[in-house]
Amino acid sequence: MEDSDTVAILPEDALGAASSHPQTSGDPSEHTREADVTPPTGRSVRPPFSCWLPASVEPVLFLSMFSLTLQAPLATQYLWDRISEDLGYNGSKRSECSNGSVTPDPLQKEVETLTAHWNLYISLGGFSVGLLVVPLMGSWSDSAGRRPVLVLPNVGLALQAAVYLLVLYLELPVACFLAGRLLSALSGDFYTVLAGCFAYVADTTDRRSRTFRVAVLEACLGLSGMLASVIGGNWRRAQGYINPFWLVLATSLASALYAYLFVRESVPPDPSAKLITPRHYKAVWHLYSTGGGRFRRRRLWLYTLCFFLVVTVHFGCRELYVLYELSSPLCWGPALIGYGSAAQHLAYLSSLLGLKIMQCCLKESWVALVGLVSNITGLLVFSIADTTQLMFTGYGLCFLFMAATPVLRSKLSKLVDPSEQGALFASVACVESLCYLVGSGVFNSLYPATLHFMKGFAFLFAAIILLFPFGIIGTLQCLDQRRDHSDSTGSIREDSGQQDPVR
Repeated sequence: MEDSDTVAILPEDALGAASSHPQTSGDPSEHTREADVTPPTGRSVRPPFSCWLPASVEPVLFLSMFSLTLQAPLATQYLWDRISEDLGYNGSKRSECSNGSVTPDPLQKEVETLTAHWNLYISLGGFSVGLLVVPLMGSWSDSAGRRPVLVLPNVGLALQAAVYLLVLYLELPVACFLAGRLLSALSGDFYTVLAGCFAYVADTTDRRSRTFRVAVLEACLGLSGMLASVIGGNWRRAQGYINPFWLVLATSLASALYAYLFVRESVPPDPSAKLITPRHYKAVWHLYSTGGGRFRRRRLWLYTLCFFLVVTVHFGCRELYVLYELSSPLCWGPALIGYGSAAQHLAYLSSLLGLKIMQCCLKESWVALVGLVSNITGLLVFSIADTTQLMFTGYGLCFLFMAATPVLRSKLSKLVDPSEQGALFASVACVESLCYLVGSGVFNSLYPATLHFMKGFAFLFAAIILLFPFGIIGTLQCLDQRRDHSDSTGSIREDSGQQDPVR
């Protein structure tokens, strides 16, 4: 395989119709060597149109994430407005910063409770169905190809937006939001797009360039989220809900069309591959239970645990930043909150740049540890921040906080065979979905419960959690270095022993 990612994606005769992969031993080095040196043969599956630029999956992920990030807060705000209208509540949210003596409105509390409950129902419904569908489609993509799992979930996201538009136009019950969410989950949801994009990058890159390409995808998530956050709030205030939801529908369809028309297939598709079969679930279970030997399984479990802890902290803390900034003593307004959100999302770019620079002089595990140190120090500053200057200092210290997750995804990818990338990233996507639920539940419960003795305790707790993946990654890297050193010492002794008789 060529080192260049562009050459890996665009060759005329790449990615042929080989229908099986040779079995390998449990040695992880053999798995990775096979993933790097096995050349594809045969004819590629071409999209209907060829783009003169290298057509990869970054635009697919960018558009899908933009659609999701634009839709989620709009749906929550619409639920608030509809429930307020149904209950006859006309007041606006009152801040403790403006008048701490104002007693809470019981009707407002009821609106908040019902809105939170409907958000919970919609999230749990999507998660429950997605937990069944995402592994199915991810493993299916290992035989049927990556393009179907990039197209179908985006069509589902578009159908969800269409259902939401019907609710807006016809003022249907808010329970229809749950129906739209389930419809999207049945077609794979965003997490299948996520799994398909990362698996596609693993298919089309070698070991040396894979981590950076994974980091580029992570940066796409951050940039699209920042753009959607900036556009969504201002647009809703200016024109209401309907026009922004039309943009959600348009971006989902654009992502599906781009994947169908321009993205070249990276896996030889098997026309006989079935979607509904228990074999796909067995493939995911095989990764973590019996495949590849005990050495590989241990590392898969440990790196997956690290990924779970790191992403849970990311999701959980992201839920708290705005609450922390709105309340006393910071009492930020919309402008400062926007600047803080922009600083947080810009860290995706700074992490990408830092990862690229650090790769020149550090091994990947040390890059991940630097990223965790950046995250931990920023969270410690957040935990004691009582001024605007300290809060932005925390954002500045987190400038490398996203360097750890692409390294973990890349390490997981390098531990499995090329024919298992879809199953792996489907399981990782399910873990990421679980991270969102656990992070939101734990940190949203911990924050109000600890306000009476330390307002920033949730951030301190998050920093303590990150010490566990820091220790695991560091320990595994030290063991790798010790094993490499012993292997090199043994080979030197063996060579010297072979040369002694000649002397």
